[in-house]
Amino acid sequence: MYSHCEDGGWILGNLIDGTQAEYVRIPHADNSLYAVPPGADEAALVMLSDILPTGFECGVQNGRVEPGQTVAIVGAGPIGLSALMTARLYSPAEIIMIDLDDNRLEVSRRFGATKVINSRDGKAAATVMDMTQKRGVDVAIEAVGVADTFELCQAIVAPGGHIANIGVHGKSVEFHLERLWSQNITLTTRLVDTAATPMLLKMVMAKTLKPELLITHRFALDDMMKAYETFGNAAREHTLKVLISAGA
Repeated sequence: MYSHCEDGGWILGNLIDGTQAEYVRIPHADNSLYAVPPGADEAALVMLSDILPTGFECGVQNGRVEPGQTVAIVGAGPIGLSALMTARLYSPAEIIMIDLDDNRLEVSRRFGATKVINSRDGKAAATVMDMTQKRGVDVAIEAVGVADTFELCQAIVAPGGHIANIGVHGKSVEFHLERLWSQNITLTTRLVDTAATPMLLKMVMAKTLKPELLITHRFALDDMMKAYETFGNAAREHTLKVLISAGA
């Protein structure tokens, strides 16, 4: 697990300062960097540095998405949309996106979601159960990191199903083992290891995946504070990912 190396792992922006600068020194670069192929869309490769492998490894791979399954992704932000993009590679029968933001749900439709649910009314679990004839979903991917969304995943997972947690939880959540102990579910957590990056890079170069579509706003490095303001008001600005350019 690269994310848990004894000398390395998750260090940029965590144990040492991050990379919002014109130049950055990368520890263990010979084991963590990839050459940019000729003709590559560099904006797409920026998405490969974190969110695309996170959605894929922590959500789709850990959730064991398979052809014909019903998948629910709770959270239609960039990570949830990355999970949506890569889940489609496995041909699930249904991908249900759940979020509070109608704009992001509409984006989800364009990215291939078969159904969308706005959870603002508190009835998302009941709606999912109605959609699945009371069975629930084979895979529930939690892509937010708050108690309500983790609770929702527990409420909609089918017997024998998977809950794949991607979200970063800053507070404790309740795990309903009193109800789920007999349901044969699998619950997974993970930090992204980027072990899938070589494969995803090939798919991006082949245009099988187009993560650059996640970029909604672009700024120069000198406009960093405006970029933060735009990202911080994502609902108002219809923001997904913000790209900062250090060049002229």
